[in-house]
Amino acid sequence: MQLSATDHRIPLSDGNSIPVIGLGTFSEPSMTPKGACLTSVKIAIDMGYRHIDGAYVYRNEHEVGEAIREKIAEGKVCREDIFYCGKLWATKHDPEMVRPTLEKTLKVLQLDYVDLYIIEIPMAFKPGDEIYPKDENGRWLYHKTNLCATWEALEACKDAGLVKSLGVSNFNRRQLELILNKPGLKHKPVSNQVECHPYFTQTKLLKFCQQHDIVLIAYSPLGTSRNPTWVNTSSPPLLKDPLLNSLGKKYNKTAAQVVLRFNIQRGVVVIPKSFNPERIKENFQIFDFSLTEEEISKIEALNKNVRFVEMLMWCDHPEYPFHEEY
Repeated sequence: MQLSATDHRIPLSDGNSIPVIGLGTFSEPSMTPKGACLTSVKIAIDMGYRHIDGAYVYRNEHEVGEAIREKIAEGKVCREDIFYCGKLWATKHDPEMVRPTLEKTLKVLQLDYVDLYIIEIPMAFKPGDEIYPKDENGRWLYHKTNLCATWEALEACKDAGLVKSLGVSNFNRRQLELILNKPGLKHKPVSNQVECHPYFTQTKLLKFCQQHDIVLIAYSPLGTSRNPTWVNTSSPPLLKDPLLNSLGKKYNKTAAQVVLRFNIQRGVVVIPKSFNPERIKENFQIFDFSLTEEEISKIEALNKNVRFVEMLMWCDHPEYPFHEEY
């Protein structure tokens, strides 16, 4: 399949399609100036991005929606050109909360539908409006997880036209199988958004997903910010890797561009986050070269099987997804 800057959608199992590169919009609210997300999304759309990955808990969906609506009003794009992914957070897994939560996202975005809506993590927390619920001793407040019941509520949202496609995030094989094997399943998950890059190649999960027609979407495809409060900083920075840099020299590209190209050639969608105009542009310039099969294999061999995003603060949750091999 020939991917280009103007035509880079790949099919989803439900008949819809997804652009292979998107702009990630996660940012630490306390460290992000107001309007940074708005500006970045507008710049990205001008540069050719058509896929924006967001979430209600990022607290900037209003800026994403404003940027999309502005670009539509300008005539730069129409709504159908844009692919927006929103996420259902852990405190909203109760079936009766699912539709009102999605409707809230739509109201904030001021859009009629989202293209993809995903369960952000397979672990349920105490239901309510507090994003990170803890007790008075600072212990996490968990909630009994019923992924199949949550999924049925999502299926009803798709049937109501509020969302085009349904997916999940941070699910392991067992959790995916729970949904895939659910009696009376109406809509299959089309995607699983997980950490994926040359130091954590997800080969087994990718193979499982491909066998079930589930597209893998890579978050932190360039590694992550080195924020020690939530990132495993024991692993060396990915973009300093000698092999990636030597391949960059060969193709007159940066290590980041090589890493993104590596994943899209494996059929993995990438959503690099950046609010820096130069980087936003650089990350998109991956359609004018391709890696050889041998180079792909060499990059795959860099795998250290080490996550940057381990979510260890929740490792005692019964549905913590990362105890299993994949």
